[in-house]
Amino acid sequence: MATDLLPCYRHPDRPGGVRCQRCDRPICPACMVTASVGFHCPECAQSGRQKVITGRAAFRGSKQLIMTPALVAINVVVFLYSLSGGGGADQAGGSVLRDYGLYGPSVRYDHEYYRIITAGFLHSGLLHIGFNMYALWMIGNILEPALGRLRFGIIYLGSLIAGSLGVMIVEPNSLGVGASGAIFGLFAAVFIAQRAAGIDPWRSGIALTIGINLVITFAIPFISKGAHFGGLIGGAVLAWILIEGPRQMQNRDAPVILAALLVPVFFVGAIVAAYAFV
Repeated sequence: MATDLLPCYRHPDRPGGVRCQRCDRPICPACMVTASVGFHCPECAQSGRQKVITGRAAFRGSKQLIMTPALVAINVVVFLYSLSGGGGADQAGGSVLRDYGLYGPSVRYDHEYYRIITAGFLHSGLLHIGFNMYALWMIGNILEPALGRLRFGIIYLGSLIAGSLGVMIVEPNSLGVGASGAIFGLFAAVFIAQRAAGIDPWRSGIALTIGINLVITFAIPFISKGAHFGGLIGGAVLAWILIEGPRQMQNRDAPVILAALLVPVFFVGAIVAAYAFV
């Protein structure tokens, strides 16, 4: 039986995302304590109890990364394709960015609503895509096994679109590209998950990471403030629903359905914002 079908041993109303690498019990995101290898349940993390797991048992219940490498691959392929449009590897520009980047007047007057999503898979240079893909890979290795592919995908896509919504509110007349809105949403999701698990986000480093990136957002010109704050807020909302929601709802599928429904709401919100602020 797949691990995500087993209830958390501490919270029977929540699906267990992974198994504790020491005692092998299924645990939900709120119970996961990050370890050097995998995740531990609170009891094992506190007691330091050891369990030797070898062979197939070491991977039982673990989830193979699929969404994270797939998203990295898509972004890299799109970046390489964008170079064919005239942009250099170390500079912004090119017809692909102009045709598919987020630009408020094109959304409003030309009804090119697809830009709200496509902009999140475009990057303006090697440094831009390098930083974003490194962050995606690192954070995806934590979140995807913990939340599962579906929940991880909802947070990623929802945060990307929420970032576009932020751009349409704050800087609708500037051309925007990049996955940073989605990345900030994943940062927020890690923060929410660690708080729910009783982990101090400052000690873990995620709060400092968010803080540093927010400082950079304001310190460096041409970085999209709307995308970063929109993605951060959108990711926090979706993560709270998916992680804390099962405590409030009888049906454990309800938080997933609610979070999934918010994604098109963000999309429509970005369109409305384009008409309101352009």
